[in-house]
Amino acid sequence: MSRGRIAVSDWAIAVGVAAMLLFSALSGHHPATNFAPLGYVLLTAGGLALAARRWAPITVLAVTAACALGYQAIGFDVPAVAYLFAVYFAVRAGHRVVAVAGSVIMLAALPLALLLSPRGLPVGEAFTQARDALQLAWLIAAGAAGEALRQAEHRADEAERTREETALRRADEERLHIARELHDSLTHQISVIKVQAEVAVHLARKRGEQVPDALLAIREAGREAARELRATLEALRDDDKNPPHGLDHVPELVQRARTTGLDATLTIEGHRNDVPAAVDRTAYRIVQESLTNIARHAAAATASVRIDYRPGALVIQVDDDGSATPDTAPVPGVGLLGMRERVTALGGDLRAAPRSEGGFTVQAELPVDPAP
Repeated sequence: MSRGRIAVSDWAIAVGVAAMLLFSALSGHHPATNFAPLGYVLLTAGGLALAARRWAPITVLAVTAACALGYQAIGFDVPAVAYLFAVYFAVRAGHRVVAVAGSVIMLAALPLALLLSPRGLPVGEAFTQARDALQLAWLIAAGAAGEALRQAEHRADEAERTREETALRRADEERLHIARELHDSLTHQISVIKVQAEVAVHLARKRGEQVPDALLAIREAGREAARELRATLEALRDDDKNPPHGLDHVPELVQRARTTGLDATLTIEGHRNDVPAAVDRTAYRIVQESLTNIARHAAAATASVRIDYRPGALVIQVDDDGSATPDTAPVPGVGLLGMRERVTALGGDLRAAPRSEGGFTVQAELPVDPAP
């Protein structure tokens, strides 16, 4: 509920109670004294004070009590309806002790106000009229209603908090499960590849042989895969010691691509501003997947990576001069589907298609403005 709608509902209740009090005073009988206009003012003020019930319930309780005592002392025989509303709202806000103490004082002070009224009531009749103006049963009912609603709201808040904690706990359990599955299924295989490549390089150098570039690339890829797997597992375990790669690591990707014999270049345009972490990681993955696809499928000799920092957007473009032509429709593999899902999740656009001059292009535009 918006703040404006709350104000309208508060004023509606306050005006309604004030109108009810005025109607009761006009339809009843009261002594014609010089203080009659003050009585109408007190009746109106007591009702309108309820408009501030949400942000000052104790003050509203005191004001409505004073107004009720005031117009009763002047001679207006009108029930203290506004005070009953104030008790309800004070208890609902959690001020039970103040509401009870104020009500006790009110029950004791109301007969004294009637004794001071111009009607000159005897003591017995003053107590009887005070009981009619503020009946104990209605007072208890107002407090009980406020307490019941406060407890209901508390239980609703507690239930919402419990649901959130349960969802977070389940998410933690799922992350740990994924981490265990990745560890069991991938760590061993990647470690074997890395160790075998390290041994092969070591033996070649020990024999004085030229180490093939492909073997060096396999070794570096194994090392990088092990690092990324370790970082992924740590991230799944909520460990920030090994943060995932981002734009700062793109030059390493380009350099590694050169070790495979690909003439790869990197161009950075624009002024770099703060980039959201999700965009930073996605940009790195786009470049990584694009270069991997070029090495595996494109049969390309050159590749260019361009990162363009624009106002409100980050544009990544990776081109190659491979065998793709406009006449051949690209087959969407897992890599391209993954890139598209990442970009779409961030509200960006991805274009992956053959170039008119030959080769393939991947262009992604990612918004960098914070989400509203």
